[in-house]
Amino acid sequence: MALAATAAVTTATTITMAAATATARRGPGMPTPLDLLQDIYGHRGFRPPQEEVIDTLMAGRDALVLMPTGGGKSVCYQIPAMLRPGAGIVISPLIALMQDQVAALQQSGVRAGFLNSSLTAAEAAKVERQLRGGELDILYLAPERLIQPRSLALLADSAVSLFAIDEAHCVSQWGHDFREDYLALSLLHETFPHVPRIALTATADARTRREIVSRLALEEARLFLAGFDRPNIRYRISLKQQPRQQLLRFLQEEHSGDAGIVYCLSRKKTEETARWLDERGFNALPYHAGLSAGQRAAHQARFLQEDGVIIVATIAFGMGIDKPDVRFVAHLDLPKTIEAYYQETGRAGRDGLAADAWMVYGLQDVIKLRQMLERSEGDERFKRVERIKLNAMLGLCETAGCRRHTLLAYFDEDSPAECSNCDNCLSPQQTWDGTEAARKALSAVYRSGQRFGVGHLIDVLRGEETAKVQQFRHQRLSVHGIGADLSVDEWHSVFRQLTVRGYIRVDADRYGALVLEEERCRPLLRGAERVDLRRDPPQQTARRAARALRRAAAKEALAAADIDPALWERLRAHRLSCAKSQGVPPYMIFHDSTLRAMAAAKPRSLTEFAALPGVGRSKLEKYATGFLTIFNQHP
Repeated sequence: MALAATAAVTTATTITMAAATATARRGPGMPTPLDLLQDIYGHRGFRPPQEEVIDTLMAGRDALVLMPTGGGKSVCYQIPAMLRPGAGIVISPLIALMQDQVAALQQSGVRAGFLNSSLTAAEAAKVERQLRGGELDILYLAPERLIQPRSLALLADSAVSLFAIDEAHCVSQWGHDFREDYLALSLLHETFPHVPRIALTATADARTRREIVSRLALEEARLFLAGFDRPNIRYRISLKQQPRQQLLRFLQEEHSGDAGIVYCLSRKKTEETARWLDERGFNALPYHAGLSAGQRAAHQARFLQEDGVIIVATIAFGMGIDKPDVRFVAHLDLPKTIEAYYQETGRAGRDGLAADAWMVYGLQDVIKLRQMLERSEGDERFKRVERIKLNAMLGLCETAGCRRHTLLAYFDEDSPAECSNCDNCLSPQQTWDGTEAARKALSAVYRSGQRFGVGHLIDVLRGEETAKVQQFRHQRLSVHGIGADLSVDEWHSVFRQLTVRGYIRVDADRYGALVLEEERCRPLLRGAERVDLRRDPPQQTARRAARALRRAAAKEALAAADIDPALWERLRAHRLSCAKSQGVPPYMIFHDSTLRAMAAAKPRSLTEFAALPGVGRSKLEKYATGFLTIFNQHP
């Protein structure tokens, strides 16, 4: 690789000269970025900070862009790739998604291609000829292919307008989605010093941002922080009671027929949950790294191309998924970090329409993740960072305040104290003085020898005479029976919140035994500290609150969409017919947001149709006649 990189350096000047020659050929009739935005994407204006990012790349400068999923990151590099001489090279981590991304660009009339292992030798050679011949505007490459000598030689022999490093957080070894091949991408700066680079991600805290800058040599890059807020997503986090039944009610009552993703922690649970949902009438498919490549590809293709498919997945699924009409993301297990949670929930509602981020969690999730962390092979520094990240995730779950405010604060973003679109804002949580209960719980942990799990400790506190209590003679302890005033569920809540707040930790070497964090506990046990705990609602109350949220969501949907259902179904059916005839997913024809705008505006002419959001020149030419026929026939 080093020899190839050296060879590429010797021809970098050639690339720069080719770019300069092409720049000299640009005349006054050259389209502007806004022209392309309207002509190709069908949008009338840029969102902040897209135009500034484009101007930065057009001037030959580097950029680091943090923009929420669905915020329009791709426009930031696709437009300058088309306007600058040569082809834009996009580094993307997942081969399986490149074909869909390229197909979507081609639908809009963009000259795009990809090089990966799915191509035959003849197909790959054709793409290489197109790149060398200046016949491509955008080329997608995986990082492991980019660093191969053959690929570096190809780029050195071609005009390159820019490098776009998508999912740039993968370069961070402290991040949630590290890819080792990303570490080699610093060679782009070394080998092609005059080609501007743009690194993009939707998920990076301050530490990860610093690592991206350092590892990709982006010290001179302009930083664009577009904010992390996804206002169309409703965040909802509940306690596990009967998780499958909770998921079933959520799907049946709110998302029947919708596309969505359900995340589970283990492969086994993924397959069992998919089978269980399938038996109850849902079109559910499993996805995890243990399936064959063919199975994963087939399930992903169905998810992208069919309506109403639910993918039940581990975290192996989802990065870069460009399906805009995912209406919900559900978690049956607790994610390890807020970055992972944000990245996964961000796959919902990319079209800007209302979507749900729904999760259930419990004390066993906390114990399991803490055990996994302590048993990991990472050094103590790594474990310390991961503990901080897990504690932040648990804090998001346990907060009685606005979920969105807590989530955005993690990424150092200011936001209102209330968002009116999360469960805590729509159904405020109550707190209670849990100081005395906390002291009793900590005393039970200490006096039983810090050797037992939460179930046994609750039995002791409630004065139960179980076989285990009698075996260890814990009925003789001073704490036996002092907590009979609280129910089993209430004590679970106390122990969970004390664990989350760091008063108790899980001993991974003793099968989930709870152990005191003595320095943290001392002020509380001495009476120098008060603890306010969140009051977990009883199961029936939680269900009533969930129903209230569902009614509110239903009213919002009805108020926002003044659409004739019969017309809506005709438009969807025609879109599906167009998609099937070309072998592409329906959303590549038009997003739901465009279809909704169409149904509301009821265009009757080409001019009216061209004014719709998401209708560029290529799609106007391909699809206007068919859709206008529907409107002209509709009363």
